Amino acid sequence: MITLNVDLGERSYPIFIGQDILGDSALLSPYIAGKQVVVVTNETIAPLYLEKTLSGLTDYQCETVILPDGEVYKTWEGIMPVIDRLMEKQFDRRVTLIALGGGVIGDMTGFAAAIYRRGVNFIQIPTTLLAQVDSSVGGKTGVNHPLGKNMIGAFHQPQCVIADTNTLNTLDERQLSAGLAEVIKYALINSREFFTWLSDNMPRLVQREPEALAYAIEFSCQDKADIVAADEKEAGQRALLNLGHTFGHAIETALGYGNCLHGEAVAIGMVMAADLSVRHGWINDDVQQQISALIQKAGLPVSVPTDTDARITAQQFLSLMAGDKKVLDGQLHLVLIKELGQSFITADFDIEKLNETIKTFATA
Repeated sequence: MITLNVDLGERSYPIFIGQDILGDSALLSPYIAGKQVVVVTNETIAPLYLEKTLSGLTDYQCETVILPDGEVYKTWEGIMPVIDRLMEKQFDRRVTLIALGGGVIGDMTGFAAAIYRRGVNFIQIPTTLLAQVDSSVGGKTGVNHPLGKNMIGAFHQPQCVIADTNTLNTLDERQLSAGLAEVIKYALINSREFFTWLSDNMPRLVQREPEALAYAIEFSCQDKADIVAADEKEAGQRALLNLGHTFGHAIETALGYGNCLHGEAVAIGMVMAADLSVRHGWINDDVQQQISALIQKAGLPVSVPTDTDARITAQQFLSLMAGDKKVLDGQLHLVLIKELGQSFITADFDIEKLNETIKTFATA
C-alpha cells in the first residue's frame, strides 16, 4: 500500500492507495470521530462494494443512502436524501459521512457533509479512476446547476482518501478512459517526463495492468496533493488543474449532464486548449498532434460528439464560458499550454483567436 499526504496543517490527511484495502477497519477507524456513520453510494456501486465497505464498520451505528447513478442527479435536490436521513436519525456533529463511488458521489457526499450542521466529517472511498486520481483529493465539493457545472459547492476537505485499485476491475471501458483524461492533464500541466511515460505505457493502462495503474494513480495524486497544499482555495497555482475544464464544462452543460462524461469533455477541452495555444504560437502543430494522439490512445474523443440530440453553438460556448468560475472581475482566465509538460494561467489571449477555436469545435 502507498500512503501519500495532503499537507494542510491541522487539516492534513492521508491518501491510501492499494489493492484489497476496501473495508479495512484499521484504515477507517482512526478517521471516524464518533459512533455514527452514513455511507452514501449509488445503485451501480452498492451491489458491488457496499457490503465489503460495511464489513469494516461493524462497531458503528451505520446508515446507508443509495442514490441514482449519473451526473444528471448531481443537483441540489439530489443531495436531499442524504440530508433527510441525517435529520431523521438526528445524527450529531460527530457523524462521519463516507462517499463510496465515483466523482459524482464524492462531490455530493462532501457537499452534504459541508452543509449539515455547518460541517461534519467525511471520508472519500473513490471507486473510479477519475475519482481516485482527481476528484476525491482536494476538498472541492458541490452540485451542478442547469446554467453551469459545479457552481454550487464548498471547499470541504475529507479526513482521508482510501483508493482500492481493485475497484477499477469492474469499471467499464468508457469510464476508465474518462479517468485517463485527468491523468493526461497532470502530464500536460507540469511533467514532460510523465507525458512521455504515458505515451509509452497507455496500452498497459487501457489493459488495466496493476503496476502501470498504481504508478499513474500515485503520480497524479502526489501532483494534486502538492498543488492543493500550496493553494487550497484556488487563489493561484491550483487553477492549473482546470486545464481543459472551462471548455469541457461548457460542453457538458450544453449537451446535457451525462451525455458527455466529465473526462470526455475535459479531453476535448484539452485539445481545444492546445488548438488555441497553437494559434498564439506558444506550441507548434507537432506538439498539438502529440497531445491529440495520446488522448486518442486513451480511447477519448478529440471533438465534440454529434451523436446526441443536443448541439453546442459558438455563442453557447462563449455564454457558458463567461459564467465559469474562472471568470474574475469580468475577465475569463484560461489554462493554456506553453510546451509539453508546462501549462500556464492567462487572461492575456487574443479573443479573435479564441473565437476561431470555438468556431472550429462548435457543432451547430
